[in-house]
Amino acid sequence: MSKKIIDLENVVIKFAGDSGDGIQLTGTQLTNTTAQLGEEVATFPDYPAEIRAPQGTVGGVSGFQLHFGRNIHTPGDKCDVLIAFNPAAIMANINSIKWGGTIIADIDAFTEANMEKAGFEEHTLADVKQNFDLIEAPISSMTKESLKDTDLDAKTILKSKNMFALGLVYKLFGFPLKYSEQFFDEKFKNKPKLAEANKKVLQGGASYASAIQAIPSFRICGDKKLKGKYRNISGNVATAWGLLAAAEKANLPFFLGSYPITPATDILQEIANRKDVGAKVFQAEDEIGGIVTAIGASYAGNLAATSTSGPGLALKSEALGLAVMTELPLVVVDVQRGGPSTGLPTKTEQADLFQALSGRNGESPVPVIAASTPNNCMKYAFMASKLALEHMTPVILLTDSFLANGTEPMHIPEMKNFPEIKTKLVAKDKEKYLPYERDENLVRAWAIPGMKGFEHRLGGLEKMDITGAVSYVPSNHERMTYLRDQKVKNIANFIPEQKVEGDEDADILVIGWGSTYGHLRTTLSELNKEGKKVAHAHFNYINPLPRNTEDVLKKYKKILVCELNSGQFVNYLRMKFPEFKYLQYNKMMGLPFAVNELKEKIIKVMEA
Repeated sequence: MSKKIIDLENVVIKFAGDSGDGIQLTGTQLTNTTAQLGEEVATFPDYPAEIRAPQGTVGGVSGFQLHFGRNIHTPGDKCDVLIAFNPAAIMANINSIKWGGTIIADIDAFTEANMEKAGFEEHTLADVKQNFDLIEAPISSMTKESLKDTDLDAKTILKSKNMFALGLVYKLFGFPLKYSEQFFDEKFKNKPKLAEANKKVLQGGASYASAIQAIPSFRICGDKKLKGKYRNISGNVATAWGLLAAAEKANLPFFLGSYPITPATDILQEIANRKDVGAKVFQAEDEIGGIVTAIGASYAGNLAATSTSGPGLALKSEALGLAVMTELPLVVVDVQRGGPSTGLPTKTEQADLFQALSGRNGESPVPVIAASTPNNCMKYAFMASKLALEHMTPVILLTDSFLANGTEPMHIPEMKNFPEIKTKLVAKDKEKYLPYERDENLVRAWAIPGMKGFEHRLGGLEKMDITGAVSYVPSNHERMTYLRDQKVKNIANFIPEQKVEGDEDADILVIGWGSTYGHLRTTLSELNKEGKKVAHAHFNYINPLPRNTEDVLKKYKKILVCELNSGQFVNYLRMKFPEFKYLQYNKMMGLPFAVNELKEKIIKVMEA
């Protein structure tokens, strides 16, 4: 019997098992290999909040979903292939597999105890066999067989089963093993026995897949799109790179003051590894310490930033008001997660928008921008820095857990292609310096402490216009309040106009912001191909909004706003442009949108 060959333009594969099964490493290795081969790829790591969740339980399942092939903008809705390391992995993902899809299960883990722990009954296995192509692979025992002649202990051997599964998957798609083998050589260069063991298990998985005719082969059809020099990158790493690129372009030292918090910690770690470019990192004792040290670094002439998530942004709010009052450049990165309180620390949500816009005491305007893909986190971190430095204001950059942990290929940029950053550093030959003297855009000049003749005072108390002296004069406070607000509004003249994608003759405009871009773009593309007239506007600049926003909105009979919260952006639009009628579609499950659910909602709105 010949092996079944399945031709696809793209494929979704997911690894799932316990947190200790090496799921994230396995997914990352497959991602890197697909990127090396020039495939378009998007990923969605999904893991429990507990550091060591209960083994064998549905709540303890860790997952890594990968979508690769042609025209990829999302990690995919449902899996073509699920690699399940235990019964709980199937139970947690049973509704996320395409009907008739392939499940490769480590049958060695399907013990009576494990099945009971996962709520996996005998009839459940029969149902799975009926509805899906279930491959019962003895992954654990075959891993042990592959390494039986080594002197490794039983625990270490069993830990290698993820590499057996990876080798099996490589064979499914005809992918080479060499990139992972190179990874082993580098990772275990001081432990060559471990490198050889992992290679042996990887090769064992590939050999097993070749020998078992029941396992299908997949073929990706169509021309590869990616050409040139690419690397796979996560949103957090891209954010870190964008901040560092801005400091280089502005010819300023870079400082990050932060406190570790899920899912933003990787930004802190990535920048801490870049001492080679002069980056300075301070891991503070708490969130408040993180932002106040960054404000101090800004006062001293650095491009300064702080990174956090929703709970940390709340703690930073008072100090952020200080940055507004002193009009110092500062970038605050908020990697959003499910809330309130500790909420869903490893799940995604877009529910910090109102907090970013107005979560401070007093009239405290701050520019807010949002990244929309893991790749463009670099672009918008750079732009947040540029706006902060050129307009002397703190800027909030919103990403979220989906972007932070998700990955996609990025064409490695050259510094010459980034726009120029003109800082507001005061000219040394200026005869007299007044800290709140403003230019035509209401931006004040930036003097660094220690510059002779440029002595000045900044602080949290209200300042007298131009001179910067402490002022309790009512009319002065009102004037300074309006000046700070207008300065932020003026930024609309320095950002791009809002673009619209899709059908030019559409009656319905679908609006999104931030990380929903890939799912909305894919949905609109599919609807347009089906002959449905739909347009899509995706917002990255939120405060201020692009100057043509009203012109965009008035072109459409219906406006549908889709976001991962209860309706924060749609209510913001209602406040800004109350003359239009808005419909909304919201999701708050800690998960991104699915393309199918978006299509269903949009079609209903069109037909209503």
